[in-house]
Amino acid sequence: MAEAVKRRYSRLAWVALACLVVPMFASYFFDDMFSTISYLFEDPSRTALGWDAAGYGLYTSGYSVLCVFGGLVVCGILLDKWGVRITGSIFVGMMAAGALLVLHAITAGYAPAKSLRLAYVGCMFFGLGSEIAGTAVTRSIAKWFREGPMALAMGLQLAIARLGTAVALVLSPRLVVENAGHVYSLAETARPAVFGLGLMAAGLILWAVFVALDARRFPVKPGMTKGGKDVMAGSDRPSDDEAFRLKDVWKVLTNKNFWMLGLLCVLFYSSIVAFKKFAGAILIPRFGIPASTAGWMVSMLPFSTVIFAPLFGLLVDRKGKGTRWMIIGSVLALIAHLLLAFAPAGVPFYGYLSMVFLGFGYSLVPAALWPSVPKIVPDKVLGTTYSLIYWVQNLGLLSFKWLAGVILGSAAAGAAAGAAAAGAASGPVRVELMFVGLCIAAVVIALLFSRISKRNPDLRLDAPAGKA
Repeated sequence: MAEAVKRRYSRLAWVALACLVVPMFASYFFDDMFSTISYLFEDPSRTALGWDAAGYGLYTSGYSVLCVFGGLVVCGILLDKWGVRITGSIFVGMMAAGALLVLHAITAGYAPAKSLRLAYVGCMFFGLGSEIAGTAVTRSIAKWFREGPMALAMGLQLAIARLGTAVALVLSPRLVVENAGHVYSLAETARPAVFGLGLMAAGLILWAVFVALDARRFPVKPGMTKGGKDVMAGSDRPSDDEAFRLKDVWKVLTNKNFWMLGLLCVLFYSSIVAFKKFAGAILIPRFGIPASTAGWMVSMLPFSTVIFAPLFGLLVDRKGKGTRWMIIGSVLALIAHLLLAFAPAGVPFYGYLSMVFLGFGYSLVPAALWPSVPKIVPDKVLGTTYSLIYWVQNLGLLSFKWLAGVILGSAAAGAAAGAAAAGAASGPVRVELMFVGLCIAAVVIALLFSRISKRNPDLRLDAPAGKA
């Protein structure tokens, strides 16, 4: 009987995972909807929206503002105190509301400065909602798959979420077709956002289904109380002897393993996420390709993770050696950015080759990194720890996305002033040099974390799932 119940809840866990991935798919799509058509913003006269490259860079950096200035930390604490059902529902709703405000800002016909301000605010709320929703999803997977294939489940979630990025990278150049000399209307520019908002609506519905499943799997049982209030049996809300306290945040912040994972996360993800935001503006001039080809080229990143992230997650579950995969993935990302910076210009083969290396790295590091977090902190602060790591990550993303936009914008201004050849060539290369530096630092951090793992075998950072 017990075995039958276990199998039943195992099946229910996969159904819950299927519901969790859809809001993340929608989030990834909306976040990357302009990546392969970012060339539109190099010249404000190309769109009725009137944004330039620096403005677009500012808009994308809005994703991280509330996350950086305390939002992620506070909301992570709420996640540990209130649980995933309440906190997750609030921030999935915020994610959708922010996306709606962005769509309004780019379709209402406001002056460029006003539309940019509104879109920036919308992106701020969308970003905080997305990050806390992502934390709630990761927290939920850690809860549902605690004694099972956690790395595989996290890999599948990551793969399907990044499929949203792949769809955005491929679909957006088809929704907004490249046409030299054409001035794009507000409705044309907003097509990817309209599609993304439809995905958000589906995500909201399936999140509600997950909440019902979670309530069924971890119900409130009479007699289980904490301070006069019911406590959910088996839920992510701790009992009295494991209750979350604010001083636990200080314990996380003084945990050197937290900082190793946080630094690796910010360095590695900044070298890829910031690159994706300006993929079109980098790949098109570097390799002399049209926007549609650039879309297919950079879509190799998320498409590769759809296949390899679950496989690498399964590998980490069965073989362990997580820190080794972090090192290898960081080295592959470094090779990719070296190719993007120094490979011969006008040869698309090198662009495709760099995407192969970057795709493998983009699958390896997260497959090993995220399942390592529950091994370095107790469950009662798991939501807070994930949020703090995301906070560090967003601090980097805020800075490097803005910096990439400034570099490309200054190069475009130089080209307009008459140094066309120098501007077109130097902008992408200078941005890539920044990414190379980030990857070198990521490799160093991964090596140091591997050393920590060897010196602290009790953490089981390199042990297979379920084995000491």
